[in-house]
Amino acid sequence: MASECAGKSSWPELLGTQGEVAAATIERENPLVTAVIVLEGSVVTADFLCTRVRVWVDNSGIVTRVPTIG
Repeated sequence: MASECAGKSSWPELLGTQGEVAAATIERENPLVTAVIVLEGSVVTADFLCTRVRVWVDNSGIVTRVPTIG
């Protein structure tokens, strides 16, 4: 699904990094998206947006999932 969106759509290299750093990197590498930091376990909407990347983090702020557009 992400292939229909413009620019870089996945950041596997950010897994295990600080959420704030990951969010800044994502927005720098693809200026068309907004990175949203989400605490693991949070309830989020199921809609798909080409302009959003969710950065899932644990209680220590470490990225727990590969950030992808959606």
